[in-house]
Amino acid sequence: MRRSFLAAAAAIALAMPGAALAQETIKIGILVALEGAFSEGGRDGVRGVELALRQVNNTAGGRRIETIVAPTDTRPDTAVRQARKLIEQDGVDFVIGPLSGSEGIAIRDYAKTVPDKTFINGSSGALETTWVDPAPNFFRFHTDGAQWGVGLGQYVVEQKRWRRIATVSADYSFGYTNFLGFAVDFCRAGGDIVRRFWVPLGASDYAGVIAQLPDDVDAIYLGLGGTDAINFLNQYAQAGAQMNFIGGTIMADQTVLTSRGRAKDLLIGTPTSGMISDENPDAAWTAYVAAYRGAFPEGQRFPSPTIFATGYHIATLAAIKALNDVSGDLSGGQRRFQQALATMELDTPLGKIKLDQNRQAIGPVFVNEVTARADGSLFNRMVKRADNVTQTLGLTPEQFRALGLPSRDNPDCARLRAGR
Repeated sequence: MRRSFLAAAAAIALAMPGAALAQETIKIGILVALEGAFSEGGRDGVRGVELALRQVNNTAGGRRIETIVAPTDTRPDTAVRQARKLIEQDGVDFVIGPLSGSEGIAIRDYAKTVPDKTFINGSSGALETTWVDPAPNFFRFHTDGAQWGVGLGQYVVEQKRWRRIATVSADYSFGYTNFLGFAVDFCRAGGDIVRRFWVPLGASDYAGVIAQLPDDVDAIYLGLGGTDAINFLNQYAQAGAQMNFIGGTIMADQTVLTSRGRAKDLLIGTPTSGMISDENPDAAWTAYVAAYRGAFPEGQRFPSPTIFATGYHIATLAAIKALNDVSGDLSGGQRRFQQALATMELDTPLGKIKLDQNRQAIGPVFVNEVTARADGSLFNRMVKRADNVTQTLGLTPEQFRALGLPSRDNPDCARLRAGR
């Protein structure tokens, strides 16, 4: 009789999908760079995920959430290998990540080979990831690196009166993308880029580049981040050089602003731009910062969340909302889940985010200046905000496509000024 009762109970459970789903754990793979130039940012990315899940008691769609972290080193081949492990060996239901630009392009291509799995970008910002032949199961809920440059070029020309610059940027997809967003704005405002330098991601010696920087310019645009930016700035200070800086988005992130050494002295007054501002007064942002500080002890976090924490946090918020919208149902090749992601308007610490037809975020971008507090700590003070920035930077898709893809030589200032 007991066996008959258990068999009947099992049959009822199988006939009730909601009950069965409630007993199954959802596994999320977290693909994040924990080695290389952005390792500190990667650790903050994990904090962003943890914070979002703590706020819902690790439950969404009536199901418990389990995470498996797969560390990368920003190299595309490593990212794909770890993503494949998450799916084929660890059996995750979907993936949040990756962190860095070229990783994102590689994961976009890998995503096409596993259409019944979903990928929600962490913080990688290369334009091509969602602009060139996008994967229908890849979603990015934050603005990309080109969007992050909107407004900065015009600001430095009109407010700082810096019209002639040299540039030093990381020689990979995100470096090109972030530079394009700034340069389109800068050149159309009347600025001139007199010389460009491209350096490998993860370089340690910048003496040769520093020695070649021209001194007849108004400022240097520095498109480096993490330990790359710290190393460059420290070596620049040691060389005794003095010049105004314009920061690429990750050049003045909290991972750099909290560094030790002489680099910090060079940063005060540096204009930069990106998807966040450290002291954004909006209630959603201040609540997020307070939650971040409360969740992690001082000394084990940054004074405020980095773009890496924020990107991964927003991705996790999107996953939670979509799971709730479909009651945790990931059956049928995750089509309902993916449709929920594609059509949602998401409340985030940055305000409402929605996706375009390429599953790419339309959202706000902030122009900031690095400012010192009374205690000497540095933060990004917001000086300007642009809302609803599209991936095409306000241009029609045809106009934006005519600009060409970002590269070492593109965009070209003379061509942009001629067409403004």
